[in-house]
Parts: sequence; structure tokens; C-alpha cells
Amino acid sequence: MMRKLVCVYDLEPQHRERIAEAATGLEIVYADGDQDESALASHLAEAEVVVGWSEQAEEYALKSDGAGALRWVQAWGAGVEQMPFDAFAAAGVMLTNASGVHANAISETVLGMMLAFTRKLHLTMRNQLEKKWDWIGGLGEIHGKTLGIVGVGAIGEELARLAGAFQMRVLGVRNSAQPSPFVDAMFGAGGLDRLLQESDYVVVTLPITKETQGLFDRAKFAQMKPGAFFVNIGRGQTVITDDLVDALERGVIAGAGLDVFDPEPLPESHPLWTMENVILTPHNSGNSIYYTDRAVDILVDNLRSYIENGEPHRNRVSLEARY
Repeated sequence: MMRKLVCVYDLEPQHRERIAEAATGLEIVYADGDQDESALASHLAEAEVVVGWSEQAEEYALKSDGAGALRWVQAWGAGVEQMPFDAFAAAGVMLTNASGVHANAISETVLGMMLAFTRKLHLTMRNQLEKKWDWIGGLGEIHGKTLGIVGVGAIGEELARLAGAFQMRVLGVRNSAQPSPFVDAMFGAGGLDRLLQESDYVVVTLPITKETQGLFDRAKFAQMKPGAFFVNIGRGQTVITDDLVDALERGVIAGAGLDVFDPEPLPESHPLWTMENVILTPHNSGNSIYYTDRAVDILVDNLRSYIENGEPHRNRVSLEARY
């Protein structure tokens, strides 16, 4: 039986062509609209490589005793918190994600939020809807301010690079504390409080783990400057939402730009919807018309490595750390 790759998504011909060129020796099956569900289940049961993930993939492709064909899963997104890590570990399945695919899009959204708050565009847009010509007071500048990035990965690296155009001082936190060419000072997890105390803008890009669950609470917001802005494009569960609302209402921080929430979607009755010092986007900061192109770049790179060396080399996820 031929080795098999199953993609749980339907892809355009140009993307299929690129994957076929890299997947030497693998039969490729796509879950397109013409694919019979029972036939797809049969293909998944024989899959050595699965691109993307679904309930059906978990049911048919993953054998916890390791007796199945599955050896590698390439996630289509950067977040992998919903993956069955223990089952992957038991079955000897490697997991890679699409980290880096969002860097351009999300960094642009973050900069947009920072500029909107500083130049008060969020308020002028409210006035525009009401046809109100109103002087909204003095406007700030982000030039020369301090940006703190919590969780410096691909997104944080690109954001830090772009911040250089505004002569911003950039602080960063990541577990390894490994320096970055665009971050002026990098700290390990123990440096988070210092970053909060010194930053005019705090941007959170963290995944959800046992360590990051509820990390930003009343005490953390109290560490921030009263005029600072908080932006979260990582995971909503890293923030105690009630504590954030309280900090915004009491002026502990100046404002918040949020693309992720807990709960999500945000209920219609939630106070964040109507707060003037909040900008909300519906968990779409990573959306881009170039998303699939970039995800296929990562997949093709990993396929070549897998065919040649038996392992994908890019964006390997630790099944123990879960990111």
C-alpha cells in the first residue's frame, strides 16, 4: 500500500501542485466537496501524514496504541491547544504548526490599534457615525515610546521590527530569554513585571498553557502605567476578563485592544462592547488573503524535510510543553 497524505481541507489547484511536487512517494487525498465521507474515513485510517485536523481525523487516523499509520500532523494554524497531545505522544506522532503564517497580518492589526488609541481615531470614528464635529483634545504620538511584547515569537519579532520605524524602545519576554535583533531588552518569564512597569503599550501574543492561563489579572494590570494600553492577540484565556474591565473602568490602564476574549464570542450584553477606551475585533487579526499561500510554504518546506530525513524541521511543537 502506498504511503498516504490526507489534507482535511480543500485547496486550490496551484496549492495542490506545489504540495504534489514536494510529497514525493506519497499519495495525496483532499477532503473536497466531492469526497464521500466514508471514503475519507478510510483514507484517514491509512494516513501517514495529516494536514490540518478535525474530529474525523482524530477518530480514524489516530491510534493511541501506535498501531496506525499516522506519523506526522501539520496543523493549519499556529494555535494547537485543542490537539490531543497525550494521544500523539502515546502513538509517536510528530506535530508541527503554522507559526509565522500570521506575522504580517497580526502585527499590522496591533500597530493599527496602537495608532488608533494614540491618535484617538477610535473616538473620531464614533463621532463620524454621529455626524459630530468635535475637538477631542490633544493627540499623542507613538514615536519614542516603549513597547512591551509578552511572548516574543514570529509575530512579536515582526512587530518589534516594525516598531523600529517609530524609534520605539522595545522590551520582550519569552521563556528562553534569547535575544532578538529588534528587541532592545529581552527577559525571561521573571522579567514580566519590569516590562509591565516600563511599557507604554503591552502586547500579548501568548498561547494558552498551564502557565499562561489567567496570567493577566488585577495584580498584573496594577503593575502597568496608568496611561498604558493593553493589546491581546494571543488567547483570551490568558486574561481574567473581569479584572481587565475593572482596570479599564477605574483608569488603572488607558485602554485595551482585543482580538481574543474569554468568553468567546463576546456576549452581546458584555460591557466591553460599549467602552470608549476599547477596540474590539472578532478574532480575525490573523486573517489575510495570503494565509493559504504562507501555510503551504510551511507545509512544503516540512514535506521536503520529512521525505528526506523522516522528520519535519520547521515549527515542531513540543508535546510536553504544548506549544
